[in-house]
Amino acid sequence: MSDREQELAAWLRLTLTPGIGPATSRDLLAAFGLPEQVLAQSLGSVSRVCGPVVAQALLTADAEREAAVAHALAWAREPGHHLLTLADADYPQLLLQAPDPPAVLYAMGRLEVLSHPAVAMVGSRNATAQGQANAEQFAHALSQRGVCIVSGLALGIDAAAHLGGLAGDGSTIAVVGTGLDVVYPARNRDLAHRIAAHGLIVSEFALGTRALAGNFPRRNRIIAGLAQGTLVVEAALQSGSLITARLAGDLGREVLAIPGSIHSPQSRGCHALIKQGAKLVESAADVMEELRLEQAARQSAAADAPTEDVAGVALRDGHPVLDALAGDPVSLETLAQRTGLDAASLMTQLTALELEGRAARLPGGRWQALA
Repeated sequence: MSDREQELAAWLRLTLTPGIGPATSRDLLAAFGLPEQVLAQSLGSVSRVCGPVVAQALLTADAEREAAVAHALAWAREPGHHLLTLADADYPQLLLQAPDPPAVLYAMGRLEVLSHPAVAMVGSRNATAQGQANAEQFAHALSQRGVCIVSGLALGIDAAAHLGGLAGDGSTIAVVGTGLDVVYPARNRDLAHRIAAHGLIVSEFALGTRALAGNFPRRNRIIAGLAQGTLVVEAALQSGSLITARLAGDLGREVLAIPGSIHSPQSRGCHALIKQGAKLVESAADVMEELRLEQAARQSAAADAPTEDVAGVALRDGHPVLDALAGDPVSLETLAQRTGLDAASLMTQLTALELEGRAARLPGGRWQALA
């Protein structure tokens, strides 16, 4: 087992122990450090954080849990399969701002879409034809502008939003309430396969987890957490989409809604949100403006569009990184904040600029632009 797999195994043992959810994981990590350090503690020390019953379960060898750990590690070795932990650079930065981010995310597909600016689009499973058309058209228009569409792979509005997202460069992320080896609903199997090939599917639930009612409100917080804002396309007053909207508001993210007929039950949830302060939108341009996504989308497009330098190294059209280097030497962390790029993309561009003689690597991990 590689060092990376040993680290992942410790994270999996933590999250696969009954009674340990995101809040308890966070408490244990805050008290002792990384999972390997948590697992090295005495029963008494761990009991003071999570209670004796859960501590005993965590620190006692368990054959069923070890089999689940081995299964997850084997799954992660497959092409396009990923396990992301809170300690990983690829873990979604927006989700880290949530009060209870999952300690481990299972992901299948293209991780690079996590670096795209994102809008959550949610709505009724029993959507009208017009509602589904609106969802697909809005999602397509936003995706063409480089915005990733985040939704929940449900029937109705979710499915239409994913289809629209797949039609543009922004692509789509499906957050599911099952393990990634389970497709729910079964009618969306082909769509799920398309998303895994061209977008990304993520879940906090262990492999083999079936569709249980309590899983879906939990997955809604991840939908809201991955996006700069949430657009409700069509929803009844008791819709689960309103839960996602509330969670987005709790995170300080914008909530937007498309109005509909005053005679349609599927519009009443959107109208209620608008009365409560959600932004009324009539076009994808409204969404881009309200969420101030134009600059972020341009930066993401620049990061995704390769050109060739003299050494044959893939570069990006435009140089947002070079612009961010203007002035005094800066750290990698500061550059990431200025550009919105993930660490891997940032280092690729910095290395290319260094080879061109346009940037220099300085002691202490800092970088500076060269004339």
